[in-house]
Amino acid sequence: MAKGHRSQIKRERNAQKDTRPSAKLSYARVSVQKACFVLDAIRGKDVNTALGILTYNPRYASSIIKKLLESAIANAENNNGMNAENLYVAECYANKGPTMKRIRPRAQGRAFRIEKRMSHITVVLDER
Repeated sequence: MAKGHRSQIKRERNAQKDTRPSAKLSYARVSVQKACFVLDAIRGKDVNTALGILTYNPRYASSIIKKLLESAIANAENNNGMNAENLYVAECYANKGPTMKRIRPRAQGRAFRIEKRMSHITVVLDER
C-alpha cells in the first residue's frame, strides 16, 4: 500500500509530470516500421526544418506525422505560451497498436492471414 492520503499521492504524481508540449495520435493505420522511417528523419530538428522535410517526403506516414507536428506546435503556442521559432523535436516515437486480422483466399481452399498493423505515434517538442 502507498503511504499518505490519496490527495497527497496525486499531488506527488502530478509534480513529476512532463510539462513539454506534445501531441499523440492513437490507432494510426500505418505500421511502426514505416512510421519510424519518417520519425528518424525529423528527430532533433527544429520545427521549421521538420515541417519542410515532412512536406516533401513521398511516404504516406509523412502526411500523418506532419499534421501531428502542427498540432504539437499549436499546443506549445496556445497552452504553454512558447514561441514557434525556438521549438525543436525533442522526442518522436511510434509504439505498436492493435493489429486487424483479415483473411485472403489462396489456392486449393487455403486461407492466408493479412495483418493490417496500427501504431500510436507521439511527438514531443521542447524549447532551445
